[in-house]
Amino acid sequence: MTTVKTPHDLLAAVPFLIGYHPTDSLVLISVKSDSLEMAMRIDFPKNPPEGSYQLLASHLKRDNSEGALIVAYEPADSLAGPEVLHNVADAVASLDIPIRELMLVRNNHWRSLLCSDDKCCPPEGNQIEEFVNSRIAAEQVASGKVLPFSDSEGLTHSISATILAKDLNWNAQVVGFRVDPDANNLNELQRDGAESILLLADFYSQNGFCKDYDLMARVLGRLSEIQVRDFALGCHTDQTINSYWAMWRDLLRIAPPKFVAPVASVFASIAYENGEGALAHRALDRAIEDDPEYSLARLLRRVFSSGWPPSGFAQLRSELHPRVTATIFG
Repeated sequence: MTTVKTPHDLLAAVPFLIGYHPTDSLVLISVKSDSLEMAMRIDFPKNPPEGSYQLLASHLKRDNSEGALIVAYEPADSLAGPEVLHNVADAVASLDIPIRELMLVRNNHWRSLLCSDDKCCPPEGNQIEEFVNSRIAAEQVASGKVLPFSDSEGLTHSISATILAKDLNWNAQVVGFRVDPDANNLNELQRDGAESILLLADFYSQNGFCKDYDLMARVLGRLSEIQVRDFALGCHTDQTINSYWAMWRDLLRIAPPKFVAPVASVFASIAYENGEGALAHRALDRAIEDDPEYSLARLLRRVFSSGWPPSGFAQLRSELHPRVTATIFG
């Protein structure tokens, strides 16, 4: 994400980093080369278990952070914001990671705990500026980012099932493209699945949508085959990530029961790589709800929860994709 220059920039950047406007939250942001790289959000700590702050700080260390921004969105019934911020800061500083900002948000006002100038940061705080008027919001929207949701419920609703997902005729159409792992023409079906993904992605790249529901049903059905699903994980590039993100989200919302887990896992991976950790976890919730034993969803949950950097995840994906492609196309 673009470099933040002011406290108002930081407060406008946080919703883009986590996907919605946070409340009652603690947010840690990793900084590299003065750019915001990774954000972690947890519920505002209340009697946290021993070692919690050290665990959060360790994620920044794993990301090779060059600095940290820490923002506490204090609940209305709490005055523990400064204490929480200082506890996190101590854990981060113990790992030799510089603290770039330590900000308390309370009653729609912000105050930097690193600033001792009452004129700059009065005890009552500064009024938070209108989000839509911020430079960060304008830049992010111009680059293709959607506006953050007002709360976490909106984030969840954005990938919830539509009416079509429960339609019996649509369900039967998708089932017709399911891949039998014992099929004599398995490799032919794998190639059909991979080619269908690329064709559908081309529609999204050109138009931003697709109305060919037979093609969409074909992709959802073919994703039931593991090689096709693994091919899907690595198809996008830095230039096409936004169109693939939209494609996988749309497919997730219309996927019938028992076809949700593969596409939800693929969408979760692209969301995580795109810096949308909260959305990635919501997608994995849908995958595991659809199939509690789906191994990729459980693996991704462990990877995301460990704080593995999105850049490292993207590199691994790009290294695996040529091997999957060779398996399918020979």
